Amino acid sequence: MTDNALGTFLRNRREAVAPAEVGLPTGSRRRAPGLRRAELATLSGISVEYLTRLEQGRDRRPSLQILGALADALGLSPDERVHMHRLVKLGDGGSCLGAQPPPQVMRPTVRALLDRLDPAPALVVNRLGDVLARTAGYERLAGPVGLLDGLPPNLARFVFTDDRAPAVFPDWEHVADERAAGLRTAASLGDGPAAALAEELSITAGVSFAGRYETSAVLPEYTGVERWAHPVAGELRLAYESLELPGTDEHRLVVYLAADDATSSALAHLSEPGAEPGADALATATARR
Repeated sequence: MTDNALGTFLRNRREAVAPAEVGLPTGSRRRAPGLRRAELATLSGISVEYLTRLEQGRDRRPSLQILGALADALGLSPDERVHMHRLVKLGDGGSCLGAQPPPQVMRPTVRALLDRLDPAPALVVNRLGDVLARTAGYERLAGPVGLLDGLPPNLARFVFTDDRAPAVFPDWEHVADERAAGLRTAASLGDGPAAALAEELSITAGVSFAGRYETSAVLPEYTGVERWAHPVAGELRLAYESLELPGTDEHRLVVYLAADDATSSALAHLSEPGAEPGADALATATARR
């Protein structure tokens, strides 16, 4: 799945940019949204022929100046620019990530950090989305919805293969896009286990995963707000921060915080011994199913 990763990334990003975003008219004769090759070539100051070679994988070693011009024309974020440079390195025979399964060993200091973060919901994940460690606060949040049922629990598998996921995440479409983007980012950089999981989900989840994976044009968001419909706590708005941990294991620490007073109170309720679903929470969860 990593053949011509740079070309696929450029094509997907081009097709994701609306003409109006770069000051071009949106005509009724366009067959698909996004920029035409000729338009991107003009904006970046390169020829259509050269852009075609890049997208088709016939040229995988563009200069830094070309990459900068394309990044400017596409409006890439700093993270996306770094990702594009890593794809060039991969196409030049380099390797950015290992092909072996991600290490599952957790440093004692990381476990101690999780202990300090409790009772906040926090977890450590690898590049596949496997949940390697978590706080008791995250167990109280994720356990009742079924997210921790897998061995090991995996965020992408839950979102795409568990029938409960659309009820848990009112914004399931966005969450699904994020999980697919995370796997695509890793697989595009030569991560064999990520590519294998993507193939698995393409079979088990079908087009709901494969369509997102093949057309992913962005990197996953590492900060934002998620909405949960929780069977015990009811409607939750959770702000999250995802931080890369030092080392070569590609682990990330994800911490959830209440995004409003109602969520803060609901999380406090989850921390109470023997917390049971309230009438409002049950009604909300049932309605969303």
